Amino acid sequence: MSTDGTSSSEGAVNAVAMSVLNAIQNPVVMVDEGGFIAFANWEAEAFFGASAAHLSRYRISTFIPFGSPLLALIDQVRERKAPVNEYRVDLSSPRLGQDKLVDIYVAPVITEPGSVVVVFQERSMADKIDRQLTHRAAARSVTGLASMLAHEIKNPLSGIRGAAQLLEQSVVDDDRALTRLICDETDRIVSLVDRMEVFSDERPVDRVPVNIHSVLDHVKAVAKAGFARNIRMTENYDPSLPAVYANRDQLVQVFLNLVKNAAEAVGDRPDGEIILTTAYRPGIRLSVAGTREKISLPLEFCVIDNGPGVPMDLLPHLFDPFITTKTNGSGLGLALVAKIIGDHGGIIECDSQNNRTIFRVLMPASKDASLDDAGIASSTGPNR
Repeated sequence: MSTDGTSSSEGAVNAVAMSVLNAIQNPVVMVDEGGFIAFANWEAEAFFGASAAHLSRYRISTFIPFGSPLLALIDQVRERKAPVNEYRVDLSSPRLGQDKLVDIYVAPVITEPGSVVVVFQERSMADKIDRQLTHRAAARSVTGLASMLAHEIKNPLSGIRGAAQLLEQSVVDDDRALTRLICDETDRIVSLVDRMEVFSDERPVDRVPVNIHSVLDHVKAVAKAGFARNIRMTENYDPSLPAVYANRDQLVQVFLNLVKNAAEAVGDRPDGEIILTTAYRPGIRLSVAGTREKISLPLEFCVIDNGPGVPMDLLPHLFDPFITTKTNGSGLGLALVAKIIGDHGGIIECDSQNNRTIFRVLMPASKDASLDDAGIASSTGPNR
């Protein structure tokens, strides 16, 4: 009786352990003393593109590039009997695919001499979140600068403009163009400072459940009536999407900016197209500083264009202030977009290749509202 009870208990424990390992969103494998893959969770099966049964027939060296530092790390852990971390290890290969940059954690298995556990953390999402946190810090640094500029620059500028207007009344016609230039340039600087003052607004965002499809329909109507009148715009919406907890006016500002950038990228090319998409993507969770709470960001909104793409050297800094590819741009539009999305607890990222640029916004859903609660139920179906 006791033996059966013990076996039943161990089986239950093993089942729970398997469930826990399979629930982990990182690839996890156990490598035995001979280098064979003794265990692989579901994420590891997806990472290596093979089932756990297939993986168990081969050594770990079969699936990673020749000369990979992972093998040296495994040997090091076996010798030291202590865990080791290694960051930004490139596992790119024809088998695993390109851009397989991972962080690796290797630890010994005490109950199985010579065996180690290897945990892979793919860098793609981690890098995007790191960049987003950097963008927020950059926006916060502009906050103090904006407050200083508003008080210390706008006042003397008004004096300069007033003096130029007085001079304009007494100068000859040939010099009047110079006084007008002074006035125009001071107006331009004041306009720039006014835009930067938005960054210094630290008031809490007034948010309610919002139907994102009504926001995007409004943005599309504005765009088609003006800067995107000659550009094809299509939608691919998830009509069952829940409401987003946000400020509607600020969302309109965000997506107008993104669609305007997409329209400028497409330009006059005859096959130019802008695609608006919405989808539910569970799995992205961010920790809240100072608490144990984690915020889920399941709502994905994308603005896609087939323009020439963002230069690779600018891509990591795209949401920093004063970064722009436009001749007369101030570089504050995307920085403001990043600030607004950050104030809503979301993140924004950009993936760009030749002839395809995607601005992806991830935001939290409203906790107690559906689309019907947000106003008009979504009337826009996919691919309208």
